[in-house]
Amino acid sequence: MKYQFTVPEYKKVRVIVSTDTACEADDPFAIAHALLSPKLDVKAVIAEHFMSEGSMEKSYAAAKHLLALMKSDVPVLHGQVWPKDGKISEGAQFIIDEARREDAHPLFVLLMGATTTMADALRAAPDIADKLTIVTIGGNAYGKDAWAFREFNWGNDPDAINFILRDTTVPVWQICISGYGMMRVGLAELQQKVAPCGEVGAYLLRQMDEYNNLPWAGWTAGESWALGDNPSVAVVLHPGCGESRRQNAWLIDAETRYTEELPGREILVYHRIDSRYVLNDLFAKLAINFGQ
Repeated sequence: MKYQFTVPEYKKVRVIVSTDTACEADDPFAIAHALLSPKLDVKAVIAEHFMSEGSMEKSYAAAKHLLALMKSDVPVLHGQVWPKDGKISEGAQFIIDEARREDAHPLFVLLMGATTTMADALRAAPDIADKLTIVTIGGNAYGKDAWAFREFNWGNDPDAINFILRDTTVPVWQICISGYGMMRVGLAELQQKVAPCGEVGAYLLRQMDEYNNLPWAGWTAGESWALGDNPSVAVVLHPGCGESRRQNAWLIDAETRYTEELPGREILVYHRIDSRYVLNDLFAKLAINFGQ
């Protein structure tokens, strides 16, 4: 990395990234952000499913391609193929092994998609619950801010997030949709600030443009996007980069509606995110390391 600053060793943290890389076009931006952040010692990238046949393998291939472009030697691992598939994937096993490893640096697992692999790791090894912190991009907003639709990430395996919240004591930082939905950026700005950053920047914009033109991308606005996974990286870099509060967790139903409060099960919920900080940090790191 080409930085003119250093991060004190005692401030560094270990990170595992779990991502449905091939599902939408924002995940690669968040993976790149994590890999370019010297505070984060990224131990592995785990491919997550997105509830379609072969989706985990597609995520695996997409993550491998991005890391090859970045010349990163961080391992890319297979996550769970499907919810409750009865197997422990190499990704889930890696989470278990890394959590049990003696290391003074805190461990954060960033969940940028479904929570299946993380839940299966906790089912197989309940003892790791006090050895890591989960940062999950997912869940609807609360109260009057709630959106009237099924939230995608938690909706891809409601049983998994319910298990994590109800049946474990693992610390959870939730970035709900009112927070990650603030990460709006124009494609023109990405062309100006990201595309010139070598092969990596060109790929990031190209894959977003390709997704934007797919038949099933009708939900996008046309020439803008929300880099909704990057806040999972940003809150570990700077936990104060948004508005958050500690509150009781809630279980969800199949449509991701909050159905039952869990008294005494406190989690940290980010309701707002400082998008200026997150986007500018990403753009600067890409420019410093890959800019012409």
